[in-house]
Amino acid sequence: MSIIESAVSVEKYHGTGNDFVVVDADHSVPDRGAFARTHCDRQSGVGAERDGARVGADGVLFLALEERYDPVRVVMTLVQPDGSVAAMCGNGARVVAAWARDRTGESEFMIDTPAGTRRATVDGDRVTIEMGTPSFDPRDVPLARDAPLVEEAVEGLTLTAVDTGVPHAVAFVDDVDAVDLESVAPPVRHADVFPQGTNVNVAAPDGNGGFRQRTFERGVEGETRSCGTGAVAIAAAARRLGRWDGERELRVRPPGGELRVAVPDAGPATLDGPVTHEFATELDANPARTEKQ
Repeated sequence: MSIIESAVSVEKYHGTGNDFVVVDADHSVPDRGAFARTHCDRQSGVGAERDGARVGADGVLFLALEERYDPVRVVMTLVQPDGSVAAMCGNGARVVAAWARDRTGESEFMIDTPAGTRRATVDGDRVTIEMGTPSFDPRDVPLARDAPLVEEAVEGLTLTAVDTGVPHAVAFVDDVDAVDLESVAPPVRHADVFPQGTNVNVAAPDGNGGFRQRTFERGVEGETRSCGTGAVAIAAAARRLGRWDGERELRVRPPGGELRVAVPDAGPATLDGPVTHEFATELDANPARTEKQ
């Protein structure tokens, strides 16, 4: 069978540079892991010069729209470039809400993720998503020990570990650009204290009351231009360590743009930022089979 005969319609969106291929779950994709590994590849994946977009993606969002509910619900499954499934992705969930708005015209949604149900609202190109309550509990992160990990040295970085739907390790540094993230992050990502691995963030004050951010993502196995769960992790860790008072929205700036995070005393954290629709195209729905032919 030719590629065109097994094609599936997809769209590409990004949230502050965190880019995703979006597939309606009604469409058949026999091997979602192979689909993500092939089309997310940064050298040979989705995207071409005519699209004016980056090649590849940070993941594939398989979405099931359930319009019979009020608010409309969307079941979200994120398959990462290594073929694994992520429980939560802040920017991914914001993309989900924008995609659902483009189909329904509604502005409020419930996003069902493996980490729980999250409420999202869309206002123009901006999407705000509830992120749950960050947890430092070692059972939630999880950690291979019974005590929280707060400002402790792990593989050369001084880290604070927090769960924001997925595990994160946060290191506050003087200058994020001075950190060789591709070298220092993998030993932390695979450290024994993180039995399920972790995402690795470095953050530094931006001089305006916010933080700059760089993140090495588990499942992507490299640095991404933005990470929403990482931005919330930075805010939660900053508040715990007295680096932010929590009384206002915190501006967190990854390489791809600016995010706004709130971590209230009670209730869920929120993540707000822009979402951009890039293009629509068709991709081979079964690249694993095509490779075998």
